Amino acid sequence: MTASAPELVLAGGTVHTPNGTQTADVAVRGGKILGIGSYPDADRRIDCTGLDILPGVIDSQVHFREPGLEHKEDLESGSRAAVMGGVTAVFEMPNTSPNTDSVMRVHDKLDRALHRMYCDHAFYVGATAENAEELGELERIPGTAGVKIFMGASTGSLLVAEDEQLARVLAHGRRRVAIHAEDEERMNARKHFRVDGDPASHPVWRDDESAMLATRRILRLARAAKRPIHILHVTTPAELELIAQHRDIATCEVTPQHLTLEAEDAYPRLGSYAQMNPPIRSAAHVAGLWHWLRQGVPDVIGSDHAPHTKEEKAKSYPASPSGMPGVQTLLPLMLDHVARGNMTLERLIDMTSSGVQRVFGLVGKGRIAAGYDADFTVVDRKGSFTITEDWVESRCGWSPFTGMELRGRVIGTIIRGHSAMWEGQLANAARGEPLRFAGAL
Repeated sequence: MTASAPELVLAGGTVHTPNGTQTADVAVRGGKILGIGSYPDADRRIDCTGLDILPGVIDSQVHFREPGLEHKEDLESGSRAAVMGGVTAVFEMPNTSPNTDSVMRVHDKLDRALHRMYCDHAFYVGATAENAEELGELERIPGTAGVKIFMGASTGSLLVAEDEQLARVLAHGRRRVAIHAEDEERMNARKHFRVDGDPASHPVWRDDESAMLATRRILRLARAAKRPIHILHVTTPAELELIAQHRDIATCEVTPQHLTLEAEDAYPRLGSYAQMNPPIRSAAHVAGLWHWLRQGVPDVIGSDHAPHTKEEKAKSYPASPSGMPGVQTLLPLMLDHVARGNMTLERLIDMTSSGVQRVFGLVGKGRIAAGYDADFTVVDRKGSFTITEDWVESRCGWSPFTGMELRGRVIGTIIRGHSAMWEGQLANAARGEPLRFAGAL
């Protein structure tokens, strides 16, 4: 082998590049993409004939529960679920115990994750009234995805609900801030709408206006602060219509759950297992989200992977916690939507790789191009499989999608040239490393 010969070639697959789709080899050396074309010689070849080679899928919203809540999930088990589902990198959320809200706690997570997580990773810093002035420094720690604001209480104790506190947070730092937009005051005033034992009352309590009020407020405050924001897990078509009028400062996310589950079926069938924040809403909401997705408004798809144990979810509503696993099912569910004609594969790639890179300033990820990290998600679009509990790698051991037969199958997850998963087999060793961002180099 010559010094410039590839160490790995993915041979003969349908490769999805910025130039379009082509049948070609992808060559890898030193963890980077060497080139796209014809590469007959390599130390190692993987035959990808008949398979699609996508840029590595990035899930920009997961809760892996470590430290403090490891009985639900930890960084190792959550990352196993990620790579089993074709996800090469994740952004993990700060509502752990303790919260990820200081230099020490960010470094603690980075230390816990290195070469213990199977996928590459970044960690959000949680905004609080107490750390607002430090956020400009905290968001520049290498390996941080940025700052996360909870405007409405969800799992954990992070909450910044008042306009004055929100303005202080937005005034410190420059990177895009991720927002959980539900209005705390309105939800507190509507708690009487919760019906004991009836999770179908969850979206009545946390109604459309709770989401819309918070989204309106944060758009106004972000514009005043001249600060870019990213609104997570949008559930109402009205919010997407509003965000479309503020594209200079706002990007947004939708989840597979909110694009797939409909309240009319989900709550009677799944009970509190369908409970999450913001809630699963009606079939009309789902149709509206798809309308705005086809208009190009949501920038990314994130799973909001938020596992709880079966014992916790089995509690009677509203004592049952909100959240469901999703990192492992993100891509399989969306590939099925592609197969059903709900979206194109190109749009899915944009929302799970290049869109994430664009929104967050991710370095070296998000596309199949020479010099980029050799991150690939290899799929068989003609294959099909059924989600079963024994396939679920998350420590929680369940999925709201168990029993669903899906068209499209994840074959392999390759991260910086290493196979983290191939044909359902995990790698022997975890090699996950921190992600790099233009705003924190």
